Amino acid sequence: MSAWQPRLVALDIDGTLLRWVAGLGMSHEEVTPAVHDAVRRVLDAGAHVVLSSGRAPHNMTEVADMLDLHGHGERLWIVAANGAVVLRYPPAEVVHEVTFDAAPAVAAVLEQHPEALVAVEERGVGYRVSAPFPDGELGGESIVAAVEEMVSEPVSRVIIRDPKATAEDFVKLAASLGLHGTDYVVGWTAWLDLAPVGVSKASGLEHVAQQLGVDRADVLAIGDGRNDIEMLQWAGRGVAMGQAVDEVKEAADDVTVSVDEDGAAVELGRWFPAAGSGGMDA
Repeated sequence: MSAWQPRLVALDIDGTLLRWVAGLGMSHEEVTPAVHDAVRRVLDAGAHVVLSSGRAPHNMTEVADMLDLHGHGERLWIVAANGAVVLRYPPAEVVHEVTFDAAPAVAAVLEQHPEALVAVEERGVGYRVSAPFPDGELGGESIVAAVEEMVSEPVSRVIIRDPKATAEDFVKLAASLGLHGTDYVVGWTAWLDLAPVGVSKASGLEHVAQQLGVDRADVLAIGDGRNDIEMLQWAGRGVAMGQAVDEVKEAADDVTVSVDEDGAAVELGRWFPAAGSGGMDA
């Protein structure tokens, strides 16, 4: 029996709270009752819930609404854009942002994948894109623009997507380019996120934890993607979803069941059990 209970729970969204649409790089925009109830128990226990995702801010506030995360006496903290943007909600207010010059890295990637699509967030609207992305992969409105214009000023994050390539192609590409001054993470598909050096979900959560006076040892983090690795390693307890790739599972302290089996709810139930059930049995 363990007395430990998280003071802060950091939750990835796609593939953790929301189930993937089979064969597509997008999620069902629906929270299952089991996950919804588990998150409510975390809040009812007085712990903080922080959504932590590669999504743009406006795509994360919608999930916060689905989870009914408001009404516990304070505005939410949200870590967006893989840690480059931290905001409070509601209303949405960016309180911390890290930007970088993405032009050299984008040029290097496009030299190898000239037909790849490029996207940069257009705050509060959607994205500026070099050409339309596959349906459903980007939230909000897409505004077509020249790549040179999109990266002419510092940005917090750049998405590069090649529907004709694979995730493995992009893993090899990013490693071979050596992208100096830029960090990167490869998604489930041929999807590359470029970010400022040292910025990750972990750095964004560190900022939030400091503001809340919470030690990382008291943080539970749950995620399924390569962009969750730093977060899982940083948290006092990092848990990978059952469908995660091996490198994500290896970075975690434990592995729960898959998103299709409500793995996030199963893990939360260990520390925030429903009335009449067991729990806290580390």
